Amino acid sequence: MKFHWFAEVTYPKLPKDFVERGELNWVKPNPALFDPRQSGEMYRMFIRLMQGADRAGFDGLAVNEHHQGGFAMTPSPNLLAASLASSTENAAILVIGNSLALYNPPIRVAEEMAYLDCLSDGRVIAGFVFGTPMDSVFAYGNPPIEVRERFHEARNLILRSWQEQKPFAFNGKYTKLRYVDLLPRPVQKRPPVWVPGTGSVETWDLVIDESYCYGHLSFSGLYSAKPAVDAYWEYCDKSGGDMNPNRMAFTQIICCAETDAEAEARYYDAVKYFYRMNTVDPQFTSPPGYTTAKSMRAQKTYLTIGESKLTAEDKMRAARGEMSFWEYDEKGFIIAGSPERVRQRVRELATDLRIGQLIACCHVGDLAEEVAAENTRLMGEQVIPHLRDLWSEYPDHWTPETSQRRVAAISPGIATAPEFAK
Repeated sequence: MKFHWFAEVTYPKLPKDFVERGELNWVKPNPALFDPRQSGEMYRMFIRLMQGADRAGFDGLAVNEHHQGGFAMTPSPNLLAASLASSTENAAILVIGNSLALYNPPIRVAEEMAYLDCLSDGRVIAGFVFGTPMDSVFAYGNPPIEVRERFHEARNLILRSWQEQKPFAFNGKYTKLRYVDLLPRPVQKRPPVWVPGTGSVETWDLVIDESYCYGHLSFSGLYSAKPAVDAYWEYCDKSGGDMNPNRMAFTQIICCAETDAEAEARYYDAVKYFYRMNTVDPQFTSPPGYTTAKSMRAQKTYLTIGESKLTAEDKMRAARGEMSFWEYDEKGFIIAGSPERVRQRVRELATDLRIGQLIACCHVGDLAEEVAAENTRLMGEQVIPHLRDLWSEYPDHWTPETSQRRVAAISPGIATAPEFAK
């Protein structure tokens, strides 16, 4: 099993009455509430934390893209990835990902990812995302009906530009280029491709047909995700897709400390901050045309509340910060406690959902840097080595060979398969 370090780069200094004042933290945030120097220190902190995760034995360092929001202040994942590619040695640089529909022309993504792959010596994972409605439609103004079509046209251009050996012309509906002759070329012939989703059947078809890694990226945990993830694996099996668990990724907030009591004392306020401060106007979440009729019908079938352990009221209470710390844990929003408890819970999660790639969120909300660093260290030393046996019988084609080899050389618990025993 693989573990990738990730956190939403959440602005940590919003006022305590932010929610009560009716402030929005996506699409229309109040810029007066966000100090540029504080933002700079926040970015430097996340770079330091991910450098620590590289030393701790994580398999990947994940960065993402969002726009006009203090919940995740990462307008270009490639900028953050560049800082990591030049200052880390082992872990994959997991760019998950570039919102392809937002780039004009999208050949820019191919160039920048190739640069990152060269800079990191072949450690890049190419994550391609459709983007949230808040980002793609409202912040960047794309007609919702065009997002999926723009994504696929850009994806085809990027993959072709990495592999063609001669200049070619590209005449798409949205992008027309007379000369495409990419420089630099990536170290990997084609970086592994990951595509996240939240239940679109068309995305399922894409990752199954192309054998991409599929990422279920949410922050609601096991019981919220289980209906959709189970439906995906069932759909994959019926479609003749690859059932290898290493082609499924999942985000999970982790709050690890020496003891259960210490976990509650250190993380509870930050967990509440994270869930309370993600305020979005409902009008920005589901624009007409963004989700196809086919996917809406499918979601109506399988997206039910899971296993009676999580209700609609639970989700609202979590978003309002009204749960106790251990309710957040019990309902699956977080996995918390001592290293022994965390690794038991992660094993249950990964087995139940058939997950081979865990995107572990080791920082949350306004958590102090030293707590997140300790979380990272405990994960690397006392959790990850105990879970390497999970799915070890399956090959992993979705993590770069270079990063797999380098992480295996520094990390206990990784089986010395022939290709990594050199």
